[in-house]
Amino acid sequence: MVTCPTVHGSSVTVGQLRTFFGDSHVHAAVLVDEGTLVGVVERADLTSDVGDGTLARTIAVLAGRTVDPGASVDMALESMKRNDHRRLAVVGRDRQLLGLLCLKASGLGFCSDLDLRNRSRED
Repeated sequence: MVTCPTVHGSSVTVGQLRTFFGDSHVHAAVLVDEGTLVGVVERADLTSDVGDGTLARTIAVLAGRTVDPGASVDMALESMKRNDHRRLAVVGRDRQLLGLLCLKASGLGFCSDLDLRNRSRED
């Protein structure tokens, strides 16, 4: 699990997320309000009929985009594959964001904080 994912406040707009998704490594935008997960927006959610000025929280989704910290890795992986998601927000009690489970492009493992630090050094 990535313990310090990039997060966005609940006032972020769709236009700002379109820019955020310009990075090919980005698969999900995590919206948080005072530590509480508001929702997750994926690239596919940013359809052309949603204006840039729209608050992203109005299209953010929780269902199928979160996982309990006590869930098994096998269960989380099965959910990701079944729902075609490479990211799941790990949430505790009262939707407190604990981190982000990030499936590697190979599908053979999950990203770590170290992986992200190493990638940012390469960029």
